[in-house]
Amino acid sequence: MTDLNIKRENELKATLSKCEDVTNVDAFFSQLSVLREELKKEKFADDLSEFFSALANKKRILILSILKKKDRCVCELEAILDESQPAISHHLRILEKAGLIKGWKKGKFTHYEVVEDKLKLCVNLLINKLI
Repeated sequence: MTDLNIKRENELKATLSKCEDVTNVDAFFSQLSVLREELKKEKFADDLSEFFSALANKKRILILSILKKKDRCVCELEAILDESQPAISHHLRILEKAGLIKGWKKGKFTHYEVVEDKLKLCVNLLINKLI
């Protein structure tokens, strides 16, 4: 353990010693350290973070709502949302990177649809882990 890690551990223990319920700071800190390591192995936080980042924009929520009803091409989304092609493409890239939609070529155009399994997985993670 580096000097910086030791210093940080001592700072944390000093803070924890002020908690009313803590009687043995070293044992309690060890328990919390085990919990920290377990949480580092959890993938759900990464999945939910990406999910919420993708949905952190009103236009992307609207795009998901539109695509939930019917697959659409970029030009249709442009007309529905009254947005430019670059703006729509930007939002689609973010949603696609998060795995919430997928695109495929249909003639000259790329059409997009919701990936329902991924959407359901994220909603279930939210319900099971945080609610």
